Amino acid sequence: MAPPTQILHGFLAPCLLSLLEAAPDYGLALAQRLDAAGLGTIPGGTLYPALMRLEKQGLITASWQPSTAGPARKYFEITAAGRVALASHREDWAAFSRAVGAIMGQDPTDPARPGSTPGPEHGTKGFS
Repeated sequence: MAPPTQILHGFLAPCLLSLLEAAPDYGLALAQRLDAAGLGTIPGGTLYPALMRLEKQGLITASWQPSTAGPARKYFEITAAGRVALASHREDWAAFSRAVGAIMGQDPTDPARPGSTPGPEHGTKGFS
């Protein structure tokens, strides 16, 4: 199941940087890798603007490379600044995923759960 579009937009840039960390790649191949990872089909109207934003921010560079299967392809490569940004994204993701996991993974009646309200078994009276 692919994530909802609103969630994907917040995580697409770090995912692209992470894929490009391993090796330079071109747009269609990146889209296929994202799909294979479980993010579903990423339309070109979402993918390419994200790549252009990363390029404008200096986090990736682009160059045209000849292709044996047709016209030249535009390959994207992570920059040193992109690696620094990716490290920061990874730290942010770790903290965010821990927080969400703590909220969503706990028993809703657990008094230690953030925002929990003890039920009748914890000394409160039920509705009459």
